[in-house]
Amino acid sequence: MTCLGSWLNQHQDLERLDRELLICEAMRMTRAQVLARPETPLPAAAHRDLNEWARRLRDGEPLAYLLGRREFWGLTLNVCDAVLVPRPETELLVELALAQIRPGDRVLDLGTGSGAIAIAVASSTGGAAQVTGSDNSMAALAVASENGRALDTQVRWISSNWLDALPGPFELILSNPPYIAENDPHLAALGHEPQAALTAGPDGLDAFRHIVPDALQRLSSGGWLMLEHGYQQGEQVRRLMRQAGLLAIETLTDLAGHERVTRGRRA
Repeated sequence: MTCLGSWLNQHQDLERLDRELLICEAMRMTRAQVLARPETPLPAAAHRDLNEWARRLRDGEPLAYLLGRREFWGLTLNVCDAVLVPRPETELLVELALAQIRPGDRVLDLGTGSGAIAIAVASSTGGAAQVTGSDNSMAALAVASENGRALDTQVRWISSNWLDALPGPFELILSNPPYIAENDPHLAALGHEPQAALTAGPDGLDAFRHIVPDALQRLSSGGWLMLEHGYQQGEQVRRLMRQAGLLAIETLTDLAGHERVTRGRRA
């Protein structure tokens, strides 16, 4: 019978952490136990599951889909192929939002997906903010609402094509919209994630062109719009905000030093 250490060695083309986490899932063990007991035999059912998961990893499927969950802002979120896998860089958007929110503020997470941003904000403010999460995908909203229930957070979930069904006003609108160009070569590595949540026209800016002018009409006086975008899109997003009449526009960088979030304020 194959043991844990043997299986790890047989699949060295995969990331070590990914292999260990898969064993943890199959064997209901902690990573410490896996590392301390490599001689543990693999039951036949667990061995079959691990080999199938390894095949799917090699095919490009995200580890989060295999495990059915992803950590974000210290919270464990359920994920599936109906939603994007939350990325660490998106935590910058949450951090900036929390620095801005005041008690009673109405906050919108536009295109919520798994609900990561909305739930992180609601959890961190302890109910002091009125948080809404919206998406045009009913499958995504089902995932988001289930995450909200599991994490006991107060978020209102609404089906809307961007801001069409959301009259506002909001003191803060947040969004991590699709921003990859349709012909971007990096899309090949993201084939298992929902493409509608990734791509936005030939230059990746279509969602911003839709969101920015509409957001101005949904923001309260002095309200803020904060948008995550690609590291090469900062100037274009700033230009769209200036054209819409937003003020105090600035772009913040992520931990890698890349332009990641641009914000602007309604007069």
